[in-house]
Formats: sequence, structure tokens, C-alpha cells
Amino acid sequence: MTRKMLLLAAASALIVTPVIAQGGKPTFAPWGVDLTAMDRSVKPGDDFFAYVNGAWDKRTQIAPDRTFVGIDSVLNDQLDRDVRAIVEDMAKDSAGSGPIGQQVGDFYASWMDEAGIAAKGAAPLKPHLDRIAAMKDKGELVELFATTGYPAPIGIAIFPDLSDPTTYGVYAGQGGLGMPNRDYYLLEGAKYDAYRAAYKAYLTKLQTLAGIPDAAAKAERIFALETAIAKVHWKPEDSRDVSKIYNPMDRAKLAAFAPQFQWDRSLPKAGLGRVKTIVVTETSAVQDIGKLVDSVPLETWKDYMAAHFISGHASYLTRDFDQARFDFYSKTLRDVPNQRDRWKRGVDLVNGALGEAVGQIYVQRHYPPEASRQMGELIANFRAALKEKIETSSWMDAATKKEAVAKLATFDPRTGHPVKYIDYSTLKVDRGDLFGNVLRSEQFEWDLLLERMKKPVDRTLWGMTPQTNNAYYDPTQNQITFPAGILQPPYFDPNAHPAANYGSIGATIGHEIGHGFDDQGRKFDGSGKLRDWWTAESAKQYEARANMLVKQYDSYEPIPGVHIKGQLTLGENLGDLGGLEVAYAAYRRYVATHGEPPVIGGLTGDQRFFIAYGYSWQRKNREGALRAQLLTDEHSPAMYRVNGVVRNMDEWYKAFDVKPGDKMYLPPEQRVRVW
Repeated sequence: MTRKMLLLAAASALIVTPVIAQGGKPTFAPWGVDLTAMDRSVKPGDDFFAYVNGAWDKRTQIAPDRTFVGIDSVLNDQLDRDVRAIVEDMAKDSAGSGPIGQQVGDFYASWMDEAGIAAKGAAPLKPHLDRIAAMKDKGELVELFATTGYPAPIGIAIFPDLSDPTTYGVYAGQGGLGMPNRDYYLLEGAKYDAYRAAYKAYLTKLQTLAGIPDAAAKAERIFALETAIAKVHWKPEDSRDVSKIYNPMDRAKLAAFAPQFQWDRSLPKAGLGRVKTIVVTETSAVQDIGKLVDSVPLETWKDYMAAHFISGHASYLTRDFDQARFDFYSKTLRDVPNQRDRWKRGVDLVNGALGEAVGQIYVQRHYPPEASRQMGELIANFRAALKEKIETSSWMDAATKKEAVAKLATFDPRTGHPVKYIDYSTLKVDRGDLFGNVLRSEQFEWDLLLERMKKPVDRTLWGMTPQTNNAYYDPTQNQITFPAGILQPPYFDPNAHPAANYGSIGATIGHEIGHGFDDQGRKFDGSGKLRDWWTAESAKQYEARANMLVKQYDSYEPIPGVHIKGQLTLGENLGDLGGLEVAYAAYRRYVATHGEPPVIGGLTGDQRFFIAYGYSWQRKNREGALRAQLLTDEHSPAMYRVNGVVRNMDEWYKAFDVKPGDKMYLPPEQRVRVW
């Protein structure tokens, strides 16, 4: 069974002086945003995203090896260069770099050894394909499903137990598809017909390269099996509903529920033989996939496992395998013309396998401790602003307010890097064995989770590496985490004007804190336990606002015929809107203490705040990548994370004098107000 982590996923009352200019010049003069990106011929009330980013959009092309271009791609490129310097230093002198440096350097060197990889050909596959071919019955099949590195139609994950987040739980959920999700198998139209034909051609090519006979016929059978799996999969908007996916079953109930997986035989193979309870997420899908395990011939399952094993490891084989995978998943599905430079992909690989080892070095070279102190000040001010909003909320009753304030008080913010790093010393890395390094890394990650299960959940663990340009909220630990990678311009610049920082990194802080109160995060209490702490009336008021936002986003159509899924993206849309509301409130708290800021370049402080927010979402995607996002992703496209949010904020209307007749105008009664 695959180990896909099930991400579910998604105070102080003092005014604290936040990050302000430190005396230096901001990276983007004069106040923190690249004003050459703006298209001032566009009315802010007609298309605020274009007003802020329109000139940039007209002059900027997406790099041929990228799915998108924007602020994130620029920062990601810088992070790639920073990490490249680290891994290449280690690769040049791995023996003299210490244990961590040797692992990092040798892993990277094994990836860059194209001649050595080519010399091995398809040989690294042979023992694994032989193992698949040797299966004699369905019992051996489910055992191999449960073996690290091998594909399976359901996924097994280890994650804090939602009913007791101090301990770990084991989760079983739907999986098994080679294309991004069920829609790619089931939607009608020429575009999806072409995807399906290309996928079957891809399966055929992989098997042919591996020397498997009758590849085309096997590809047809594999595709038919995956289509049957897709038909029983839950829609992504249902899979993110935590109330639906938390279904604990003891071993006896599990055996009766989906006996085809032979749990008493398969779980021990995964190291989970002593686990007494499994949480089944997409219940009907798991049950129906179990029926397919029983009804589909063993030979078809063998074909399926062989093709998926090859596909999952194609990037670590010869150029032909690697190119075939790129051609389907990147060129066909996401419209990316060119493969990324090998060194960039090597950086991604090492970040994935030895991320905290690399991060330890990255922090030493690139992250000033002062950044964490400044972020701490910002976060404290945001908590104070949200606390005030909760206490003065017109739609939340006293009992619910009390619980909400208690939850906010227990928020645990982490910035920069973990207080302790993963110990990779037991992971064997061989400079001449890329394929083996990858398989051993997969096993190491699973064994690490099995070890963690033996103890209470360690709240110091991180779900992202320090060198990551992102942030996250974990509802089971009530934690917000901001890695070092995102704490730099353009998101966070200690020399920028406060409006820039509040509108950019501030909105991100508000977004992540806001996830604690989004449509799913609100179902967890301050301890991280899944518990309904809302009164019926407050929940009703909340859901009415959420449903209005769903309808707004359902109406947006980024690609003709493909709308945003308002229910799928609801949590992120609530995080965006609530986060910007709190960011603005925090900014006004700052202004109340420090005085109204001057007009700069004809722009007021409030205008600069909203422009900084729009600038922080500067991005454009290739159509294929955008289509994949719309069908599978919980995040709305960047343009709608700007326009779809600001048009709900009264303060934006005031700042830019937006009036009836402007294209983005919403009557006050149609605006959604989270806080």
C-alpha cells in the first residue's frame, strides 16, 4: 500500500510593534513592491489583478521548463541556486564534508552520473518486476501492495489521530490512479479523450522499454482497471471533508468491511501488524476497490503493478524512461515544452530525500536569526487583531467566542527551521547507485514513521524543510509554520514599508492562522482534537457565509468550460479572505500606534497594502497546468485569490473608490465577511 500522507489536506491582546523599516533600502524601491508590474490603464475596480500585475503579465513569458511564472518561480529559482551551491560543494568533497555532507553529496552525485545510469539500462527494474511476476495468488498480491516502494490501489498513511492528536493513527484511503484524478478518466470531450489516448501510449512505451511483451494490450487492460477505480473514487471536494473521512474501524470490523485486502496478512508486511484500529477515509471507495481486487484477474493486477512501478521510478532510469515520463506528465498534461535542467531536478531529489540535512546547511548559510524575532512580532500582532475580531464578531455567540479565543491562545507559531533535525545516519547512500538510493530513501521514510508511532506525537517535528517557499497550518497540532525559504523578499522585507509587509507576508500569516477557523479547521479545538465546539446558531451563521463564497467561486471560469470548484477550494478561499481581513486589521492597529502613513507616489497606505497583496500573487500558468489545478487542487488560481478576495472587502472599495458599474463591484449585501 502506498504511503501517501493524508494531509487534512488544510493570544496576546497587546499591540506589538511589528516589522518596520530598519534603515536600509527595500529590495523593491521605493516602498517594497515592483511598481513596473502595474498597468495603471486598468481601473482597479474592473480587474485589480491586472491593475497590479498587468504590465508584468504582458512582458513576461513562462520559461520553457516551467508550468508557471511569477514571484514564486523567481524565489524558487533563487532557492534552487542556493541549494545547488550546497549539494555541489558536498559532491565535490563528500568524504571531507562530514556524515551529513557525504550523504547529500553522494545522493546528488548519483543523480548527476548520467553515464553510469545509462550503462545500467533497465537492469535495476529486473528484481522488482520479477517479484511482481512471481506472485501466485491474491494473498501474495495484497502483501506486495503493503510493501514499501510498490504501487497499490489504496494508500496507507501514518498521521496524528484526529480524536487524540497526541498519538498517531493509521489511515487507509483511495488511491491507485496514474492520471491526476478521477476527472481525467471520466470527463467527456476531445481534450480528455486525447489525455486518455496519450496515457495508454505512455503505459505501452514504458512496458516496451522494460522489455515487457504484448505491451499495448496490457496497457488497455491497465487503463480499463484504472477507469473502474476512478468510477468509485470520491470527488476531491468530498475527500477534504474531515467529518466524512474519519471512520475508525477495529480489525474485526475492517476484515468484514473490505476482506479482500486480507488485513491480517497485509498489515504485518507494512510493519503495522500490532495496530488495532485503522481509520478508513473514503469508505465506499475502499470497499469497492476491494471488490476489484477480488474480481479482476491476478494477471491484470500484475500488469498494473509492473507498469506503475516502472512509472513511479522512471526518472531514475535511462534517458528514454525519464523522457517518456516527462512527455506525458509534463508536456502532455501540463503543456511544459522542455525538461528542466538536470541539476535543478537533482536539487529537488535531494531536497525530497535528505531535506532536513540540506536544510541544516541552508539555515547556517542563509537564514539570520533576527528574521524569526521580527516574524514573532508580526505574528503576535496578528493574533491580537484576530482576537479582537472574534470578540467583536456580530454573528458568533458568546459561548462560541469563548472557545474560539481559547483556540487562538493555544496557536503554536514556528518560524525558520526545526529546533532539531531528522537523523539520516541509518540511510545508506551509494554514490554509484541512484535507483538503490531512491528505494532506500522510500524505506527510510516509512521506517521513520513506524518509529515515531511508538511514542507520543512530537510537536517539534516539521512537515516542510527550511528551504521551502511555502507555509502551512496543521489542525491536529494547532501550529502554523513559516520556513526560512519564504521569509525573504518579496514576501518579507524588513526594510520595506509596513504596508508592503502587512499586505504580503502579513496576509500569509493571516491565511495560515485563518485555516484554524476555515470550514474544516474549525472542526478542531485548541488541542488539535476533532471536536464540535460551535453552538448550532453560530455554525449556521458561519455556513451561510461559507456557502455564499462557494457560489462566488463556482461562477469563475478561468478556462472556457472549466470552472473553479467552490466547495473544493472553500478552505483556501476562506483562508485568503479571512487572512486578508485580519492582515488589514493588524495593519490599522499599527497605523493607530504610529500614525497615518504618508502618500507615496500618489498611493495611500491602504492602497499600498492592497497592491502588495495583489503583487504577492503575481503569477500566470500554462493552460494544461491550470486545468490540472482546477480539477484537482484545493487552491484557486492566483488571479482569483486576488480579485475573488478584495471584492468582498469594504476597505478595498473605499481605498480605490470602487463604485457600481465597475466590473468587480459587488453590492454590500452580496459581500462575504468572515471576520
